[in-house]
Amino acid sequence: MAQWMFGLKGCLGSKVYSEVPDGGWGWIVAVAFFLVEVFTYGVIKSFGIFLKDLMIDFGESNSRVSWIISICVFVMTFTAPLSSVLSNRFGFQPVVMFGGFLISLGTISTAFTSSINQMYLTIGIVTGLGYCLTFLPTVTILSQYFSRRRSLVTAMASTGESFAIFAFAPAFTALKNCIGWRYTMVVIGTLQGIIIICGALLRPIVIKPKTSPTGTEQKITCSLPEEQMQASVSSRDSGVQSLDELERDLKSGKEQGEVEPLQILPKQQDISSRNKLLDLTVLKEGSFLCYSAFGLFATLGFFAPQLYVVELSASLGTERDKAAYMLSTMAVAEIFGRLSIGWVLNWGRIRKIFVLLGCVSLMCLVLVFFTVVHGFWGLAVCCVLYGFLLGNIASTHIPMLAEDDVVGIQRMPLAVGVYVCIQSFAGLAGPPLGGVLVDVTQNYRAAFYSCAAGMGLGAVFLGLVRPAKTGQLWPRRDNRRNNPIVEQVSKDKPEEFLEMGIQVIKT
Repeated sequence: MAQWMFGLKGCLGSKVYSEVPDGGWGWIVAVAFFLVEVFTYGVIKSFGIFLKDLMIDFGESNSRVSWIISICVFVMTFTAPLSSVLSNRFGFQPVVMFGGFLISLGTISTAFTSSINQMYLTIGIVTGLGYCLTFLPTVTILSQYFSRRRSLVTAMASTGESFAIFAFAPAFTALKNCIGWRYTMVVIGTLQGIIIICGALLRPIVIKPKTSPTGTEQKITCSLPEEQMQASVSSRDSGVQSLDELERDLKSGKEQGEVEPLQILPKQQDISSRNKLLDLTVLKEGSFLCYSAFGLFATLGFFAPQLYVVELSASLGTERDKAAYMLSTMAVAEIFGRLSIGWVLNWGRIRKIFVLLGCVSLMCLVLVFFTVVHGFWGLAVCCVLYGFLLGNIASTHIPMLAEDDVVGIQRMPLAVGVYVCIQSFAGLAGPPLGGVLVDVTQNYRAAFYSCAAGMGLGAVFLGLVRPAKTGQLWPRRDNRRNNPIVEQVSKDKPEEFLEMGIQVIKT
C-alpha cells in the first residue's frame, strides 16, 4: 500500500522546473482542459435541443425553462471566488475531481425529476457548482504552465467546447429521439465522469530556478497551497532567509567592508498578503473594474443565441432536424475562431486587448443581423460569423486577466474568481430576459436584442480598460507614498537600508 501511495504521488505529484516550461506536463494539462471544456460548456451550450421537450413534458413556458440554464450559469460564475479559495487552500487536483463528481451526480439526477423546480436544483445548483469547481482551476493552472505560447495553447485547448457542440447537437438529438430525453441525461452524466480523471492530471507546477554561481538560492513560485509548501519545502529551499541569517549576513558584510544587495524575497515583498486566498484589492483598480464591467455586459450575448437559434430557425420554416445543425455550424466556425485568435495573439504585433475590443464590436453587429435576416442561409451566415467571433472572445477574455493591461499573471489566480463572480449576474439575467421578450412578442428574434445591447455596452467598457490602466481615464495613485522605505533606497547607504529592512520585518 505504501509503495502504491508513493508511486501515485510520483505520478500525480507536483512538477518542478527551473523556468516556465512552455510545454512539458503542460501539454497533458492542455488535453485535460480540452476535455473539461467538452463536458462543461459543450453540454451547457447544447442544452437548447431539450428546450421544446421540457416545455411539452412539464407544460412550462420559454422563460420558466430558460431559468434552468440561467441558474446553472449563475451558480457556476457567482461561486467562482469559492473555487479560487478552495484551489488556493487544497490544490487544483482535489477541487476539480470533486467538481467532476458533482457534475455527473447533478446531470444523472435530472433524469429522475418530475418538475422544473427540481431541475433548478439538479442542473442549476448541483451541476452549476460542479462546473465552477472544474473550469476555473483548470484554465488557471494551464496559464501557469505556459508563458510565450499561453495565448495559442489556451485557444487550442478551449476548442473542446466547439468540438462538443458540433458533435453533441446532432448526436444528442438522435439519441433523444431513440431513448427519450431522460435516458439521454443519464448518458451525458456518465460521460461527464471523465472530468474526475482530468482533475487527477492537473499536477501543480513548481518553478525552482537554478542556484547562481555565488550559491545564492532564488525564490520558488508554485501552484501548491501554502500549507503543502510549508510541509514539503524548507525555509532555505524556498529562498526565504530567516531573520537571524539576515542579521549574520549584515554583520559579516560590514566586517568584510562589503554588503550584498538586499533581495526582495516573497515573504518580505508582501507580508500582509501571503495568507490571502482571495484578492479583493483588484476592486480598487480602475482597469480591473472596467474589464469586469465588460465581462458583465458581454456575458448577455454568450448563452442566449445557442439557446434560441434552433427555435428561431424552426419558426422561419426550417425543418427541426436541419435547424439543429445551426449549432453545429456555429461550433465549426467557433473552432476556427479560437485557433485564429490564438495565432494572432501569439504573433505579438498588436496589443492583445485591442484585438479583443475589435472582436467584441463586430460581435455586436452580428447579433443585430440575427434580427433582420430571413431564411435558412441568412441564419447560417449569421451563425458562422457569430461562432467565429465567439471563439475569439471566449478563448481570450479570462486568459486576458494575465496580461499587464489588466492584473498580470502573478495576481490572476486570486483575481479570476472575483472577475467571474461579477459575470454571474449577467449569466443569471440573460436567458430569462430573452425568454420574457419571446413570450411577450411571440418572436424568437426578440431574444437577440438584449444580447446585442449587452455586447455593445461591453465594448464600451472594454475600450476604457487601457486608458484606466495608463492613468488617462483618472489619475493613478502613487504607490511610493505607501512604501517610504523603497522611496529612500537611493538616498540611504546600503548598510542603513539593510538595518531598516530588518527592523520592519521584526515589527
